[in-house]
Amino acid sequence: MNKEIEIMDTTLRDGEQMKGVSYSPQEKLTIAKILLEEVKVDRIEIASAKVSKGEEQSVAEIIDWAKKMNCVEKIEILGFVDKTESIDWINNLGGKVMNILSKGSMNHLTNQLRKTKEQHVQDIKETVAYANKKGITCNIYFEDWSQGMINSRDYVYYLLNSLQEESIKRFMLPDTLGILYSSQVSEFIKEILARYPNLHFDFHAHNDYGVATANTLIAVEAGIKGVHCTVNGMGERTGNAPLEEVVVGLHDFLKIKTGIEEKCLFHLSKTVEAFSGQRIAFNKPISGSNVFTQTAGIHADGDKKGNLYVTSLFPERFNRKRQYSLGKLSGKSNLEYNLEEIDIELTKAQKKRVLERIIELGDRKETITTGDLPYIISDVLETPQEKTFKLELCNIVTSMELRPIAVVKLLYKDKGKNKEMQLEESAQGDGGYDAFMNAIGKIAKKINYPLPILLDYTVNIPPGGKTDALVQCTITWGWQNHKTFITKGVNPDQVLAAIEATEKMLNIIAFQKKENKG
Repeated sequence: MNKEIEIMDTTLRDGEQMKGVSYSPQEKLTIAKILLEEVKVDRIEIASAKVSKGEEQSVAEIIDWAKKMNCVEKIEILGFVDKTESIDWINNLGGKVMNILSKGSMNHLTNQLRKTKEQHVQDIKETVAYANKKGITCNIYFEDWSQGMINSRDYVYYLLNSLQEESIKRFMLPDTLGILYSSQVSEFIKEILARYPNLHFDFHAHNDYGVATANTLIAVEAGIKGVHCTVNGMGERTGNAPLEEVVVGLHDFLKIKTGIEEKCLFHLSKTVEAFSGQRIAFNKPISGSNVFTQTAGIHADGDKKGNLYVTSLFPERFNRKRQYSLGKLSGKSNLEYNLEEIDIELTKAQKKRVLERIIELGDRKETITTGDLPYIISDVLETPQEKTFKLELCNIVTSMELRPIAVVKLLYKDKGKNKEMQLEESAQGDGGYDAFMNAIGKIAKKINYPLPILLDYTVNIPPGGKTDALVQCTITWGWQNHKTFITKGVNPDQVLAAIEATEKMLNIIAFQKKENKG
């Protein structure tokens, strides 16, 4: 097993083959910068040659930036066995590395290319020679290599025997259809490395059987020198080996040091989620929203008494925090952790009554967040919370030609000065809710009232819901000292659901300020 492993991320090429995903040039550049500057992967594959004008612009912008940063050799582009066309396309944009896509199985060679193995090797050699002439470094994919090893192993070795003396830096072995079991990965790679000890081999896993991460780690154990990943496991069908999982596996299981900055992985995952429009699964290792959340009361109690349910996979490694959910399985420790989050202190008797209500709500399958706690506390302790902010008017106008505009009127009860004020503002925005928030921002400035940062915004409609279905809008807010809280609104109108959630946010902040003073 090698002590150092090259990590190549192909989110911007193979990852973009996921259904419904298409990045703009600016989005590709942003992801490329995070991958190389913050996360610090070794190489990135950013596009396929000759795809479109938009792809050409993306490649040009990334390469221009990479030249300024003196890292253009870390930028790779997929090219084809077409002798000159792919190379000219890459060269004209300033690229320096091409990953040649060759055929790694007789099935693909005969039924797709319809050529002999001798013809294919000759075409590859001519392509490599032309690349060398243009000053472009070549790596080579053996597409469908896994089926090649299973059904036409002699052909795979014919390719390697014929190309091992060529100017090819890396031979890249993809399990294109994700069909290999871990023992096969180990067997095939060990066999190839024994035959060709002086060549550099990469392994490229796909996740069709859900074993891409495991297979990648097995490949490293078998002696592979480089692995390919995508952020969040993005990719065609079931995707590729997720970068964040592979990195943590290398660090924790194989004790291999990489240059990857773990603290930046979550930020990268969320950026790709936002740009791709593909939501990260709640239970996705490392980056899912539930990954560092304890639900059972016994777990929260164990953590409070001695971190009994904490492993080396702790959230701070990824710039995240452990959370303790509220619901029917909650215990006293779950409640105490959440009260600490919102800086509210209760007596032992009060905690007992609040916890009973939380369990009651959980039995009714209601979702309870930290942001709901002030309302539950107010209700349970029979001290009805008089709203500091009450939305009296909200008029939002949208049209095809003009930017949306919102007129907002809030009733503000300033208990410190014992007076009420009606505050009214109007503002434009990029959407109805954005216009509303801009108006709220103006009102907040008038009274010097701090507002949190909107971190996430999701809308849920019941399956099969019609045009009059109730919409639940859930908003995650970032508050002082890196704390977060969630508010929800329910309304048949999506924008009004978001506005309800925002009104709750304003009153939660006011409630916290009152409790802290008290």
